[in-house]
Amino acid sequence: MKMLNKNNHYYFIGIKGSGMSALALILNDLGYHVSGSDITEYTFTQKGLEDRQIEMLPFSEDNIKPGLSIIAGNAFSDDHMEIKKAHELGLKVVRYHDFVGQLIKSFTSIAIAGAHGKTSTTGLMAHVLGGIEPTSYLIGDGTGKAVKDSRFFAFEADEYQRHFIAYSPDYCVMTNIEFDHPDYFKDLDDVYDAFQQEASQVKKALFVYGDSKLLKSLKVDIPKYTYGFNKDDDFCATNIEKTAEGSSFDVNHHGKKLGRFMIKLYGDHSILNSLAVIGVSYMEGLDMATVAEELLTFKGVQRRLAESKVKDMTIIDDYAHHPTEIDATISAVRQKYPEKEVIAVFQPHTYTRTKQFLSEFAKSLQEADHVFVTPIFGSAREQKGTVKSEDLIKKIEGSAHLITEETVDQLNQFSNAVLVFMGAGDVQKYERAYQKQYK
Repeated sequence: MKMLNKNNHYYFIGIKGSGMSALALILNDLGYHVSGSDITEYTFTQKGLEDRQIEMLPFSEDNIKPGLSIIAGNAFSDDHMEIKKAHELGLKVVRYHDFVGQLIKSFTSIAIAGAHGKTSTTGLMAHVLGGIEPTSYLIGDGTGKAVKDSRFFAFEADEYQRHFIAYSPDYCVMTNIEFDHPDYFKDLDDVYDAFQQEASQVKKALFVYGDSKLLKSLKVDIPKYTYGFNKDDDFCATNIEKTAEGSSFDVNHHGKKLGRFMIKLYGDHSILNSLAVIGVSYMEGLDMATVAEELLTFKGVQRRLAESKVKDMTIIDDYAHHPTEIDATISAVRQKYPEKEVIAVFQPHTYTRTKQFLSEFAKSLQEADHVFVTPIFGSAREQKGTVKSEDLIKKIEGSAHLITEETVDQLNQFSNAVLVFMGAGDVQKYERAYQKQYK
C-alpha cells in the first residue's frame, strides 16, 4: 500500500472515534508507531488503545510536529486546531475513509453497509472468516486487528456524508436502506442515491436483504444475491427455532441445503446477519460445516446486547439509537428473557435525529414495559436544537419518565427484570451511576 511507510509515525486526530480507534489498532499491529489525540472524557473505545499502550493526548496544536503522518477523523473540520497546524507545517492530512479505501486493496475485502446492523454483521463476518482463514478486520465498536498474510479484510462502510464512496470492495453486504442522518441527507431518495453509487463500485458480488425493495432495485453489473426468509431469496433461512439459548435454522441456496446452523444470538436480525456471512463464505468456497462451527462460537460485539448483572437485575448495554434498532434490541431481549419485565433507559442521540423520528421513537420504546428517557446527547457537529427529551416522553403511551445521573434511583423500584441502556452517546454514565449504588 503506497500510503504505508514503515518509518511513518501515524498520528490520529480523534483517535477515540469508533472507526479511528479500530484503524489505530490495525496500524499498531502492522508495526507502525501510532499515537493520537481526542477529548479527555472516558470512552468505551479507549480500552483497546490503552491495552496496546498507544499514546492518547488532549487536543492541542502543540501535538502536531514535523514528520507526522496525519489521519483525521471525519467528525473534525479543517478548522480544527490540529488540522490547521498540520496544514501550516505542510503535512499531508488523510481522512479516515480515504485511508481505509487504500488499505483494503491488499485483501479480498468485504464491506458491510446499511443504516443498521453494520457492527454486528462485521463482527460476525470477521469471527467466522477469521476462524477459517487469516482475516483482518475493522469494526465500528472500536475493535480492529491486522493478521499476518490475511486473505480477507472485513470492515464497516458508513454511508454518513457518503464516506463509503471511498471504498471499492470485492464484496459488499447491504443490510437495509433507511432514512437516517437528517443533518446530512435530504430524504430517502438522497440516501438511496448514495447506496446506488457504492453498489456500482463493488467488484465481485453484492449481498442484500431480500425484503428491502430499495436494495433489490439497486442496479449493478455484478451478481446480486438476496438473503432472508422467503423461498425465492438466494440464501434462505427455513425451519427456524428460537429459544432462550439462541436460534437454529436451515439454509438453502437455489434448492440446495447448505446445512443447519445454530447461533447463540437473538432476534430475526441476528439470523439475517448470519445469512449474509454464510452467503459470502459460500461464494468464497469455504466449508459450510466449518462455517457452522464458527457461527456457534460467536459471542457478539461491544455495545450490542452486552450483558452484566447487578443484584437480581440483568443489565444490557446496547448501541441502539434509531427506531428500527430499538425494535430489534427489545425483540432480542424478549426472546432471551421471555418471562421478565423489560425496562428501557434511552438516550436520544442528536437533536436532528430525535426531531425527525419523534413519533417512531415513541412507538418503538412502547414495546418495553417501562421507559426512561435521558437528556438528549448532542454531537461534535450539533450542540443544541429545538426538541427536548420531554417532547418524546409526552408521545410515549404508558410509563415514561425523564431520568438523569442524579435520579437513577428511580430504577431501584424494579427487581428480577432486564434493564436495557440504549444510545450512541454516553448512556453508559447512567448505567455506571446505577451500578455505583450497589458497590
